[in-house]
Amino acid sequence: MKKTKEEVSRRRNMILRYLEYNSRPSIEKLAQKMQTSTITIRRDLLWLQDNKYIDRSGLSTLVLNNNRSLENIFSSTQTIEKRAIAKLAASLVEDGDTIFLNSSSTALLMLDYLEAVQVTVITNNLKVLFAEPSEKSFIILTGGEVRMPKESLVGDFAYDNISMVTAAKCFMGCSGINRETGFTTAVLQEVQINRRMIERTIGKKYILADYTKVGRTHSFLTCPLSDIDAVITDTQTSQKEIDDLIEGGVEVIIAEQI
Repeated sequence: MKKTKEEVSRRRNMILRYLEYNSRPSIEKLAQKMQTSTITIRRDLLWLQDNKYIDRSGLSTLVLNNNRSLENIFSSTQTIEKRAIAKLAASLVEDGDTIFLNSSSTALLMLDYLEAVQVTVITNNLKVLFAEPSEKSFIILTGGEVRMPKESLVGDFAYDNISMVTAAKCFMGCSGINRETGFTTAVLQEVQINRRMIERTIGKKYILADYTKVGRTHSFLTCPLSDIDAVITDTQTSQKEIDDLIEGGVEVIIAEQI
């Protein structure tokens, strides 16, 4: 069963990569390139549309969702696995919640899937300015120094503003997470911001980590595993890595692909 899901995921990612350079292919051409049937391709395209990767107009014309650039929509930060994680995480948000999202691309994708209403989102992710506006949520930027090229907001100004907020939940992307070293990041300046968001959260603290992050360690420690309630990951994460996290005292939630 897992092998089948991996094959489907791989094919859909290949379709996205192909569309990066060929935005108006025919169904038949895609089927030929992917070495599968036209029925399977139609099913894949409908799935990609339903999950907001693409807008679909007719059978032979594919256009980008929200008119965003090909570079943005098909970048490595928009994989199927990360969207599955983001969708599951968004389902954990309740009406009226105030939540923290850090500079993670996976955390930001949650905005595409939020169903709860009257949600206040506090984030240091400057890319939120390009997100599709929603009447269901209020978005507040922390302010602070802009850290390029990631476009995250850091420094004392961001830290102080976060200190004035009490959040119901936080959803944090990471560069690595494992039992021994905990939650690590590749950017030193983001450590104090991540820590402060965790400290100012009174409810559950979630780490969003696809299979490339679980079991890994990066340069700078945000917090030990004991400060985290749950890790949301995808079906490609190995059972050994999942068991290690559970033995470390955190809940592991698997985001199944549709």
